[in-house]
Amino acid sequence: MKVSEEATSKLVLRSEPPWLNRNVLGMGIASLLSDAGHEMATAVLPGFLAALGVSAAALGFIEGVADSVSSVAKLCSGWLSDRSGHRKPLAVEGYLLTGFSKALFAFAHGWPLVFVGRVLGWFGRGIRGPLRDALLAASVPAESRGKAFGFHRTGDTLGAIIGPMVSVWLIAHYHASSQDPTAPFRKVFLLTLIPGIASGLAFANFVSEQQGSRTPIRFWASLRSLPRPYRRFLWGCGIFGLGDYARTMIILAATQLLSPTYGLTAATQLAAMFYVGHNVFYAGYSYPIGALSDRLGRRELLVGGYLAGALSSLGLVAAFVWKLDVVVFLLAMFGLAGLSMAVEDSLEGAMTADLVQENLRGTAYGVLGTINGIGDLVSSGMVGILWTAFSPIAAFFYATVLMASGALVILYWSPQE
Repeated sequence: MKVSEEATSKLVLRSEPPWLNRNVLGMGIASLLSDAGHEMATAVLPGFLAALGVSAAALGFIEGVADSVSSVAKLCSGWLSDRSGHRKPLAVEGYLLTGFSKALFAFAHGWPLVFVGRVLGWFGRGIRGPLRDALLAASVPAESRGKAFGFHRTGDTLGAIIGPMVSVWLIAHYHASSQDPTAPFRKVFLLTLIPGIASGLAFANFVSEQQGSRTPIRFWASLRSLPRPYRRFLWGCGIFGLGDYARTMIILAATQLLSPTYGLTAATQLAAMFYVGHNVFYAGYSYPIGALSDRLGRRELLVGGYLAGALSSLGLVAAFVWKLDVVVFLLAMFGLAGLSMAVEDSLEGAMTADLVQENLRGTAYGVLGTINGIGDLVSSGMVGILWTAFSPIAAFFYATVLMASGALVILYWSPQE
């Protein structure tokens, strides 16, 4: 009996896995738990270091080295997974290493052990990132990648909302019964083991992997094998990243702008709530942006997300020029920054899967993660230097120019080049 072409196509479509499958859910749950534990520690770490008498310069050194280690780990783990054809086991180890690392802070009496814990944590995050993204891309049909990456980023960001709120509540709860000012922080750090270990177990039990094709080529040959359109795409990502500063800078900006009117304590609390709002915007935008990109295309939406970041920075330039301390205006700038991050994280990963064949995706995600890591390091450093040497106006103007330039590169880039 002859089967019509239309019937055959329907059978093929039905055989494709639905995008919201066990793998996508498992990776979303794992990232939510991992980020909740990570943000529980991150939200209170500056206060803990202040209680220990550790300087801001030491914190900057710790974060800078940890970010650099993460970038190298992303590049190496991605290539190794392509070479072996296996991604899941190393990804699970990365989640567990990150989950255990923050508990080391509980035993610190100075900056060295915090340094070790932070570097181990970011090393684990660096290992797992490219492998998780490659597995995520392989778990869904090509036309649903935007939805899958957007859903994953939503789960990740919900963890970033839950974590700080839990840690603030725990600090307040333990502070009332503690004589040692560092004791509440140490208890929070130990409690991060719960979501941290649970994230690794969730990934191990929910996510499945089929043996992929091995790519037994040398490291540099693997990099050279990446498609030319993808390498040109990375130029736009990299230029944007050189202006995409850490969100602690926008929190500091809001604190400084609000302090003359509200006082330092109230300004600090308002800025922290703005950051929670930023993460709410980030979580809320991620899935709709990803789903929309499956229908309308990703390039124009990515350009729009990059421009939203530039507009947020330009708004901060205006706020410092005219000394704007309007709460609604500043919240809008945090919202634009959240939109930009949602677009960036959802679509850069989906576009990588669109441009690179599966047996090289680990390497491709490693390269993307390394470029973004270098951008984070350079952008935050430049913004901090310009802020200190000149003014926050110069710092955020620099960021505006670099972000807008990255948007223009993506706008005039062609996937067929």
